[in-house]
Amino acid sequence: MIRKRLNSSAKKSQSSEETKTFHQLMQVMHKSDDFFEFHLGNMKNISIYYFESLTNTEKIEANLLDTLKDAEIQDIDVLKNIVPFTQSYVTSDIRQIEEKLLVGFIALCLNDNTQEILLIPSKFNTDRQISQPEIEFSVIGPKLAFIEDMQTNISLIRKRVSLPQLHVKKLNAGKITKTDVAIIYIDGIANQTNIDTIIQRITDIEYDQIIDSSFISQMISDNSQSPFPQFMDTERPDRVSSALVEGKIAIVCEGSPHVLIAPTTLVEFFAAYEDYFLSWHIATAFRLIRLFAVIFSVLVTPMYVAVLTYHYHIIPGDLLGTLISSRKDIPFPPIIEVLILELTIELLREAGARLPTKIGQTIGIVGGIVIGTAAVEAGLTSNVLLIVVALAALASFTTPIYRIGNTIRLIRFPFIFFAQLWGMIGVVIGIMFFVTHLLRLTSLGRPFLEPIYPFRWKDFKDTIIRLPFDVQGKRPILSGAKDKNRINTSRTLKKHDKRK
Repeated sequence: MIRKRLNSSAKKSQSSEETKTFHQLMQVMHKSDDFFEFHLGNMKNISIYYFESLTNTEKIEANLLDTLKDAEIQDIDVLKNIVPFTQSYVTSDIRQIEEKLLVGFIALCLNDNTQEILLIPSKFNTDRQISQPEIEFSVIGPKLAFIEDMQTNISLIRKRVSLPQLHVKKLNAGKITKTDVAIIYIDGIANQTNIDTIIQRITDIEYDQIIDSSFISQMISDNSQSPFPQFMDTERPDRVSSALVEGKIAIVCEGSPHVLIAPTTLVEFFAAYEDYFLSWHIATAFRLIRLFAVIFSVLVTPMYVAVLTYHYHIIPGDLLGTLISSRKDIPFPPIIEVLILELTIELLREAGARLPTKIGQTIGIVGGIVIGTAAVEAGLTSNVLLIVVALAALASFTTPIYRIGNTIRLIRFPFIFFAQLWGMIGVVIGIMFFVTHLLRLTSLGRPFLEPIYPFRWKDFKDTIIRLPFDVQGKRPILSGAKDKNRINTSRTLKKHDKRK
């Protein structure tokens, strides 16, 4: 009954918007002080409407007013041909007129004929210039990052994928904000089921505001309750272009400097795009180091708690004396000692991230040294644990994607509590719990642990290890690409020598 009432009220509001006249729309717009209306021509037969805060007024004065100053035009089509603007068009759809006025368009009305309105694009550009990546920085490779303007971001992608098959599907999301969202894919390579799934999920979003691509990621993920991100979030156009060529889909959101990529897997979050600019031997070594660092960051402090609480007998004799001497004056059990240092590290990390850059760096370095030294000298923590926690924090920074780094920071605490309750068995239970969760997790219906589970040897060529390009002849099975082939081995592998 409630759903029927909601549907009926939604239909009534929709019908009322459709029956709204142009004059009624102007009355609503005029309630805002930044909405302007004035008339041109000797007989004042041309009316102009626009929002000053959204429209490039210099462009109006320099191009539009000089052209129409003494004009006496009787036909809207003639007016359209006279104005010096491209992408202008005539419409009578009140909803479309409203939407365009609210994004910086100019509305022109001829002889008070409200049945035909000429819309001219004249958006006031307040976006920042293209700059270097701040999160996914690389020493070698391109130095461009996305900005908050969707059209600029699409342009950066098109410059790298110059194909007529690169399709852009535009949608709106957010009942109030009506944010522009673009779905980008390569026709003939991307899987149509994945495309339809993303379009359907974005269309079904019933939320009042969509401010950033992260809103979309949280709402259309397969499991929004999981701490693991199921969409790749990147600020690099080269990473997005490479994903599109593999058969994946990109989601660009107006106002967001980050682009979403789907489907994705867990191991892709530990692959920096700089790996492709290095030899495969070095890239593979760096990926293995990152994976080891993540495992170390998650498990080292829980194992410290488990060993000192339940399994101190497994500590070598030479090391046991060092641990006993470092903890002889500590009044807290290992769990309290670990939580004090872990929370201190998190506080320093958050303070450094929220403060201005120079101050944040100073707080991070000086604060860590001062607080760590003071905690050891005051007898609150041991110096051995200080080294362990510092190494764990340092290892968590090796992840190239920021969102998975946050996940690593979070899941460390459940492991610490499991270790306090049941020792090493608790750590194993925690591992089993998270592995089970990852086995059930999907990205657009595709296995999140692929190629580990289901095991696919062919996709191991560019996951945990990175083999040479000439070995990667097929696109990943995960993306479900229509065109599987990506290299002509018979031609590419030939090493011609034209020396005489």
